[in-house]
Amino acid sequence: MLSPLPPIDFRAELNDEQYAAVTAEPGPALVLAGAGSGKTRTLTYRVAYLLHQGVHPGEILLLTFTNKAAREMLERVEDLTGIPRRHLWGGTFHSIAQRILRVHGELVGLKRHYTILDQGEAETILKNTIQDTDAKFIKTKNNPKPKVLANLISYARNTCGSVHDETADRYPFFDGMAEKVADFHNKYQKSKLAQQVVDYDDLLEYLLKLLREHPEVAQQYQDRFKHILVDEFQDTNRLQSEIVDTLAAHHQVMAVGDDAQCIYTWRGANFDNIMRFNERHTGAALHKIETNYRSSPEILNFANEVLRAQPSGLGFNKELRAVNPSREKPYFVPIMDARSQAQFIIQRIEALAEEGRDLSDIAILYRAHYQAMDLQMELTRRNIDYQITSGVRFFEQAHIKDFTAQLRFASNPADVSAFARFACLLPKVGPKTAERLHKFTRERAEKLQQNFSQVLCSEEVLKKVPTDAQEEWPSLAATIRELVDGINEQSPEELVQLALDGWYSSYIREIYPNWTDRADDLQSLVAFAARYDTMEELLAQLVLLASESNERSPEDLKNCLRLTTIHQAKGLEFPVVFVIGLADGTFPLKRTIDEGDLEEERRLFYVAVTRAMEELYLTYPMLNQQGSNVMRLNPSRFIREIDSAFYETLRIAPSRSW
Repeated sequence: MLSPLPPIDFRAELNDEQYAAVTAEPGPALVLAGAGSGKTRTLTYRVAYLLHQGVHPGEILLLTFTNKAAREMLERVEDLTGIPRRHLWGGTFHSIAQRILRVHGELVGLKRHYTILDQGEAETILKNTIQDTDAKFIKTKNNPKPKVLANLISYARNTCGSVHDETADRYPFFDGMAEKVADFHNKYQKSKLAQQVVDYDDLLEYLLKLLREHPEVAQQYQDRFKHILVDEFQDTNRLQSEIVDTLAAHHQVMAVGDDAQCIYTWRGANFDNIMRFNERHTGAALHKIETNYRSSPEILNFANEVLRAQPSGLGFNKELRAVNPSREKPYFVPIMDARSQAQFIIQRIEALAEEGRDLSDIAILYRAHYQAMDLQMELTRRNIDYQITSGVRFFEQAHIKDFTAQLRFASNPADVSAFARFACLLPKVGPKTAERLHKFTRERAEKLQQNFSQVLCSEEVLKKVPTDAQEEWPSLAATIRELVDGINEQSPEELVQLALDGWYSSYIREIYPNWTDRADDLQSLVAFAARYDTMEELLAQLVLLASESNERSPEDLKNCLRLTTIHQAKGLEFPVVFVIGLADGTFPLKRTIDEGDLEEERRLFYVAVTRAMEELYLTYPMLNQQGSNVMRLNPSRFIREIDSAFYETLRIAPSRSW
């Protein structure tokens, strides 16, 4: 028997919109919770309300996207009701799936003791499967590597698509590639089942298979869960929505989310899940929670205009309303270029510090990592403490270090560390092998009185290269030779472009699922190199910037400037926000313009501006330098769509002339 619950005055604890959703009658419901409107509060109070209505804890299923979100909500429910969180079915889709499969998994071939693989272990099994099926596949140049295929297969599975069709779409110019990858996937599945191991995607696939093929099990959980609550519903993929729909056959589901914050379709989130909720759950009640407790009225007016610019019918109509006092309008700041942008931001940060702001009150948001390169350099130069939420600092990233190692070596062929850095990227080449190859090439060059890079391309050296790496070696060696030959003849920017056109660009396509983002990072180094007259100056700067540690003690982090991509900033809030790079081609990105896929970019902009609580700065670099070419940029279309009455334009005097 559960103890009597402590009383809760739901009417006093919630605003009208939250109260309506929390106390809604049983049945299907979609709760549109706008940015900063108290979504988590609404969900936790809904669970508490159901418990107060006499619903047994075991009859409530709460599905979240992160363990952290589940833990925080269940802890809050326990604080409100006194009911221990272990009595509730709450957690991520994957954790709930494994809980059900532990009981019924044998019906779909899983014994109770099955184990769950982490990402690295799953990729190892896939790699072994590929090698057992086609020993030459991984070694063949231009074929995607196992990590890339793992990403492709996972995307197809989470979107309930065909691995064959997804491969054909991504690799249309490779005859037979789709059939090959589909075969790898089938054997990968059989291999895992034989070992009684599952990857993360298996948990969801096996759960859906169980519910569909065994109606008696589906019936058991459909009857058990009188109320299903789903957090961040706009982020669900097709596989997750199918699970929800199957469990909620009696339409006892409340989905909570915000269509305007659906920004993860690139990893499988399905925008239609939230937009067509009513089609799958006929008669669903719609609750809008539009009172915003985060931002000033001026910031919310601007955010509402961002959504108003959406093509008709592509999102739900909603209007965020402020409870906070009035402040300044958002500032739109046209500025000369990325370097001037960095200088303006730092000047403004210094002024904010004089006004009493802590660095931790301030966030700089950007669409892509490379767009913050100049800012990171200037912050480092000024000794201003900052942390990167979206990964390591720009010059510390693996692909930046791998790439610049080639430039280092071209400048100094005696640099064994630089040689090993890029040589070890090839299969079966470790540090010792790289050292032996370098020594052999150097001694051979001395004996023949030839240039090191010439000998690097020779048959004698190729024979010393491990068999698995021999196919790629000529391309790598040829790139190094071109760089060495050009080191005294070409400018740093020309040499960087030469390296970009060489071996490494094809290497990242095979190795990294997000190779397009990494290619953008590398391309930005061309303009960076144009600032230096010699390769020595460029390399010295790269080493100094890469040596800056990103490690921060907890005490340091309390007063640390935050730099982050907008994707990583979702769910966060800051008193002062700078959104940088607001030009067509950088935000929205050029490839999204070319592909006509602008609506997710617009939603991303909406997420960015709604992170700001009190002050919002939107910077627009008017010029972009690509090598020796200076291009005029247009302001982002997302700014041009908004009436200038909703923001104030700051005119900044140029810090230097062109």
